Amino acid sequence: MPTRRQILKSAVAPMIVPSYVLGQRAGAVAPSDKVVFGGIGIGSRGAHVLSKILIIPEAKFVAICDVRDERRETIKSTVDKAYGNRDCQMYGDQYEVLARSDIDAFLIATGDRWHTPLSIIAAQHGKDVYCEKPCSMSIEESWALADAFRRYNRLYQAGCQRRNGANFVLCRELLKAGHLGKLKALYANVGPSVNWPPLPSRDWLEEEPLPPKQVLDWDRWLGPAPWRPYHSSYVRGGWRNFYDFHGGGILEWGSHTVDLCHWAADLDHTQPVEYEPVGTNVGPYFVNCRYENGVKLVMRDNGWNGALNTGSCSFKIEGEDGWVETGDQSTIECSDNIKPLLRPTEHARMALENHMREFVHCVRNRTNPSANADAAANSHVTCHAAFIAYQLGKTLTWDPAKSAFTNSDIANNMRSRALREPWRI
Repeated sequence: MPTRRQILKSAVAPMIVPSYVLGQRAGAVAPSDKVVFGGIGIGSRGAHVLSKILIIPEAKFVAICDVRDERRETIKSTVDKAYGNRDCQMYGDQYEVLARSDIDAFLIATGDRWHTPLSIIAAQHGKDVYCEKPCSMSIEESWALADAFRRYNRLYQAGCQRRNGANFVLCRELLKAGHLGKLKALYANVGPSVNWPPLPSRDWLEEEPLPPKQVLDWDRWLGPAPWRPYHSSYVRGGWRNFYDFHGGGILEWGSHTVDLCHWAADLDHTQPVEYEPVGTNVGPYFVNCRYENGVKLVMRDNGWNGALNTGSCSFKIEGEDGWVETGDQSTIECSDNIKPLLRPTEHARMALENHMREFVHCVRNRTNPSANADAAANSHVTCHAAFIAYQLGKTLTWDPAKSAFTNSDIANNMRSRALREPWRI
């Protein structure tokens, strides 16, 4: 693994509607050209993201790569129907599609185990990347991801679309404008443990007959994950909550909501210095964290839809003078003194389209997206550190400058995971 480079210190402002008045920069896609996309590993979530690419006039999707023949055929049919042609090409090998010089950017929506390796491989091939979250499987993968996109000078957008959701943006604006007073605490919903236990299973499912390679390339599906016998439920999405394929329940939703906390509080450049795990694997559970500036971060399992039913992936900002909370229901709950400052916003469902439009705009203009690799690395390191604390069942202290735990050699040994041959980062 590469050693950590210094993470960029500047935060990037959100873009709710892409700006078309910014000047073109060197290396930008010409205004008359489309950003040409390929996709790798597109299932149900990826197909939803793809639907946003297909409605953006400045974008064009031309190729799908997947280890499953059924998925390749489904995505090709979707794209060809949208464009009224039969031009979308299918691939089973990521290196073949990455070699296409006409493709500018890739949508990567595989399982978690592939996110960092494929994103780095794409950057090495000169491609920009939009990758679904969680973006990494370990602390070291998080740093390697950020390091690679700086080294190869490519653009990265994590699928943290709520940064471009109007209700989330308004909450951030209220904090930045000083209406909440001095920041005291941030709350990130990372549960519920009934579906997403903080400690995933380390068991294996019973072996089933392996399909023909043309139907499913099992070795390539596993990729960098440890080998295990085939079971059909893995490829139907059942890989979640198995440690070999999954970064843990805290990361599953913390990659959404801890990311929101970092973004809202201008903490994209750092991580908390303390992690205190509380509770059991069947919930409720918490991880109480503290930043160097004294601000608290509470990763909470209870109240998945928010304490006041603000919707899934809710988060809360608490200041000395007031508080706000919002989620995917688009409603904003707040202290009484903040209510006169609220205004109507578009529904949170528009966040994904806004997020993809921002990425297309950034590719055309060579500007850094809001959910860039550095921001993703810091929020993911925070989640991984909390997961390690929860596994060990003890409070851990962390030095962001050294990217190391200060009170546990065992925890430091858990910052990375071995990759299966022949995969390397």
